[in-house]
Amino acid sequence: MDSRRTPAATRSGSATIHQRAAIAATRPAMTVLAVVAADDSLTMPARQLAAELNLPFNTHPTGEDVLLLRLAADGLSLCDPTSGAALRCDLATGRAGYRRRHGGGVRQALARAVGVRGGVRPSVLDATAGLGRDGFELAGLGCRVTLLERMPVVHALLRDGLARAQPLAADTCGRISLRLADAHNVLTDLARGDTDLRPDVVYLDPMHPPRDKAALVRKEMRLLRGAVGHDTDAGALLGPALAAACLRVVVKRPSRAEALGDRAPDWSVTGRTTRYDVYRAASPGMV
Repeated sequence: MDSRRTPAATRSGSATIHQRAAIAATRPAMTVLAVVAADDSLTMPARQLAAELNLPFNTHPTGEDVLLLRLAADGLSLCDPTSGAALRCDLATGRAGYRRRHGGGVRQALARAVGVRGGVRPSVLDATAGLGRDGFELAGLGCRVTLLERMPVVHALLRDGLARAQPLAADTCGRISLRLADAHNVLTDLARGDTDLRPDVVYLDPMHPPRDKAALVRKEMRLLRGAVGHDTDAGALLGPALAAACLRVVVKRPSRAEALGDRAPDWSVTGRTTRYDVYRAASPGMV
């Protein structure tokens, strides 16, 4: 979920001062205004995080449109101080942990769409990683997964989630690499570069707006949208993704949503509430 129009990250994995300034200038209505520490023992790492994200440390702004990054002993959370809602990246515990243990393995729709079967484990570039749950699931099935996230705040949440998952799922975490990077730039570079570096599969999960105003959006999605906004140009990733992938591109959509960019897929794998549209790569290898 990362096709918001913000600057690309450097290849070293950290945003430059100019990039951070541009990010600050294009923030959506709800704004992450500060990093806060839950207690004094976390002051130093919280200060370091604030400096990395170019955010103030330990200020407590108020207002209806304020979000805070709160560093506590149990992890990093995106918090709405007005409602008390909080979002944390949990990959190996809670619902995500249950899904990892009981999610259906290679028979689940996600795995079938990506092409996991028998002894086949495609390499996957999750170009819109968000909180990384689908990428983590694929890594748990044995795929090598690269996670791209261009929004520094979301990247920080995901990095924290992976660090906390490491003791519980070391093998899975060992198959994952995480980059703070712009998906369009990375995909374009891959398409123009060495074929050996291209992933078998590019996975896209653009964040879509609610279908209608009456729809109840989950608490975590409200917070995430508040921090990063909607994907208004997600369709622009499909072309570069098709050029970069060796085998296929998989696009996650709500089951009744239109195809990304109004481009019909070659086939789809449908679950109860989610549809995975599959597109053959521009120059596919052996499927």
